[in-house]
Amino acid sequence: MWTEGGEQVESAVAGAVAALRTAVDRDWEGTRAAGLEWSVRDTAVHVAECLVAYAGQLTGRAADSYVPFELVLEDGAGNDGTLRVVEAMGGLLTAAVRTTPREVRAFHPYPFRSANRDGFAAMGVAEVLLHTHDMARALDVAYTPPADLCAYVLTRIFPHVRPAADPWATLLWATGRGELPGRAPVTAWKWCNNLVLDTERLTLEGVTPAAASDLSLGGDGGLDWAGDGPADGTRVGAGLVAKAYEAGTHRPQWGTYALVRRADGLAVGAMGFHDAPDEDGRVEIGYDLVPAARGHGYATEALRALSAWALEQPGVSRVLALVEAENLASRAVVGRAGFRQVSDGSADGQPLAFELRR
Repeated sequence: MWTEGGEQVESAVAGAVAALRTAVDRDWEGTRAAGLEWSVRDTAVHVAECLVAYAGQLTGRAADSYVPFELVLEDGAGNDGTLRVVEAMGGLLTAAVRTTPREVRAFHPYPFRSANRDGFAAMGVAEVLLHTHDMARALDVAYTPPADLCAYVLTRIFPHVRPAADPWATLLWATGRGELPGRAPVTAWKWCNNLVLDTERLTLEGVTPAAASDLSLGGDGGLDWAGDGPADGTRVGAGLVAKAYEAGTHRPQWGTYALVRRADGLAVGAMGFHDAPDEDGRVEIGYDLVPAARGHGYATEALRALSAWALEQPGVSRVLALVEAENLASRAVVGRAGFRQVSDGSADGQPLAFELRR
């Protein structure tokens, strides 16, 4: 079942506060958090700052920068007071995530300068889990968050990280805090929110591994769909993304994009790449629309935009589309998008090949 993230923020904060509250009698000011330059107290304040900052980005609909404010605790707040602030700021982010419309995106620098409510929720959960780990280690407090919370973070903002049997160990490894058998240590890292591209009438939203898995299993991927819901091709494409993620070969920008109609917020189809560009600079693209949205030029509009974006990327020289000879509608789409036919597979029953070059 798809959730928007509020429950995950709430659960992460509750678990962190419960663990740290067992050590409120310790010296948080004079104890450095494990692996950080901050004290335990400064780290706890940082977590609270992140939670309220993410809430502010969503509620303030920040487009180009962070909302300009800072969190200041009162003198004498103490360790227990600091945890109360973390709880309060977690509540604000939880409420913001639950009340922000799905289509809203706000500024965040990594890596595409925006995130939606699910992204901000995942970033908030990551801050809580990881920094509670740092503080708990320094205070000699036992702390292991639930596996589902760790998987929530990984499948939303670490799409490039191959999952392992233990999601918590995977998250610690991915952020330079632990080891995984057979994998080199991580010395530098950033999380990755999904890429979004706008056209005249559509928003092309990168599908995360979490959404891809849900779509492939018959869910809606967190989207409201036009007509009777996702077409079969969308579910097949989502399944390919989910498999690539499990195999550790998924490259987020070269996955699947949901085509969301801005006029009503409904998803009308999907378009995406079969894989990352090959050594010859070629990348293959495919698409489908729900029947109720066909005949309005959405596929052509999206294909022009996504192909143009692809050809702007380093090392990409051409975009390939394979179309069944009898699919006249799809042949018309690639033609209107500027693709040229480069092979005739009709004689042996193979699809026709069309290319758009840089």
